[in-house]
Amino acid sequence: MMARVARLLTLPLGAIALALVVGAIVMIASSPLVEGHVDFALPLVTYWALIEGSMLSFNAIVDTIVNAAPLILVGLAVGLGFKAGLFNIGGQGQFLVGAVTAAGVGAALASSPPAVAVTAAILAGMVAGAVYGFIPGLLKAYTGAHEVVTTIMLNYVAFQIVSFLITGPLRAEGASFARSNDVGNAALPVILNAGTGHPGHLGIVIPFLVAPLIWWLLFKSTIGFELRTVGANPDAARYAGMGPRRMVILALTAGGMLAGLAGAIEILGVTGYMPAAYSTNIGFEAITVALLGRANPIGIILGGLLLGAMRAGSGLMQIQAGVPVQMIDLLQGVILFFLAADVIVRKVFRVKAVDVGVGELQTVTSSYAGKATVR
Repeated sequence: MMARVARLLTLPLGAIALALVVGAIVMIASSPLVEGHVDFALPLVTYWALIEGSMLSFNAIVDTIVNAAPLILVGLAVGLGFKAGLFNIGGQGQFLVGAVTAAGVGAALASSPPAVAVTAAILAGMVAGAVYGFIPGLLKAYTGAHEVVTTIMLNYVAFQIVSFLITGPLRAEGASFARSNDVGNAALPVILNAGTGHPGHLGIVIPFLVAPLIWWLLFKSTIGFELRTVGANPDAARYAGMGPRRMVILALTAGGMLAGLAGAIEILGVTGYMPAAYSTNIGFEAITVALLGRANPIGIILGGLLLGAMRAGSGLMQIQAGVPVQMIDLLQGVILFFLAADVIVRKVFRVKAVDVGVGELQTVTSSYAGKATVR
């Protein structure tokens, strides 16, 4: 059992290790541009600063969990799609729609009792995200429209929805920039706070409660069995009396709900309002999280914590090593590259493909075909 687990971990861990090597080469090669000489110790200083800024203090750990929480939820949304043979690349739009809806409802209920305001704002964000996931699910099920195309298009629509709402009907009067009103009593209560500006809000608990529920849904319930069967072979699932259309809609709707929940807890727990120019790559980083976790909810938690740690430590990395925070984007991109080009990892670490291959990667290039959804 332990040997099998070790083999299964080879691909994600190997991809991370190779990404760190590539990152070290880039830092050494670019060091003369900054320091005037080749600095072979720069990668060690950089990676140590990342570790220190993400794990070696209470504040660092809280920062890591706060950064990881939305990544885990959107990663679950992407992973759920993978299990159904779908590539949900619309986590970004679903996150934003959930965030702006929670911001609007939270601001409207800012003076209401906290229990009412928080519950209503979170539920509103989840419903908005679910509706935004339902749209590509319905199109996929009944027209065969590829979910990659529709979700990418809906991402851009979400950007414009946020801009319209925050610069228009939801804009706070008297604010120096376009943003919504404060959510007031709808803000998530702080449960971890060392008193130095690193509060951990109640929302960071939610992903660690949701992930086991998704695991149970996928691997212990009838719906989960049908969903995974549809993802593996939709025609066989139809022959067995299952409903591929229903599973497609369910997977993308549930994924949208999870991404909308992530947007809600980010606004209610971190910012307290929604700016018009809300900048985030959570929806795309979640793809890396889902692939690192092999689309398994438990693995997605670990993948989310890793990327959350990288984000949490990026500030100290820039201060101590002088390496810009964009290095984190480079590392994440290289990790995703090696996950996709798993043959390189297998060659380097001499592991058979049958032991480490990520089946969900097939979904990225050959998603659930229209011919299996419109009949």
